[in-house]
Amino acid sequence: MLAHIESSPEPAEESERTVHSRRIGEIFQEHNHRLLRFLMGRLTSEQDAREVAQEAYVKLLQLDRPEAVGFLKAFLFKTAANLAIDRVRRKRTVEQRGHYLFDFDLQPSPEATVAEAQDARVTLEALAELPAACRSAFLLSRIDGLSSMEIAQRLGVTDRAVRKYLARALLHLQARFDQLQS
Repeated sequence: MLAHIESSPEPAEESERTVHSRRIGEIFQEHNHRLLRFLMGRLTSEQDAREVAQEAYVKLLQLDRPEAVGFLKAFLFKTAANLAIDRVRRKRTVEQRGHYLFDFDLQPSPEATVAEAQDARVTLEALAELPAACRSAFLLSRIDGLSSMEIAQRLGVTDRAVRKYLARALLHLQARFDQLQS
């Protein structure tokens, strides 16, 4: 179980969103390694596999009615497979069009720029709220692209601890963005 979930006082009745987040954390701990292997068979790089897996977890966390999906693990793998197919198709399109995609002067709209700045601010604030080891593991994974084993070696912890840190960081970030939406 994730440390921040265990250490927080238990309310008399947990919200559906909290229960859902906890279930996603458990699925992450139990199946993330298999999911990454599954995606590596479909994608060209470990980094792509990690990114697609992360997108799939985010989609699970964003379900409007999580209780409607009885088999979250199967839904996770199906979502990840679909995202992998989309990624492969996008890469093929870029390769086929080559440099022509970059001939346009595409400027983001002012609204998109403000939204990106707000997302960056919320992300930095949320990361600052995490314990140092959890934050370091997340940054080493997402910024430096290190595997959980490499992060474990750098931080002097187990691979399992790193996976817990990453799950905790993702759940915390999602919770902060959920607060922003409400």
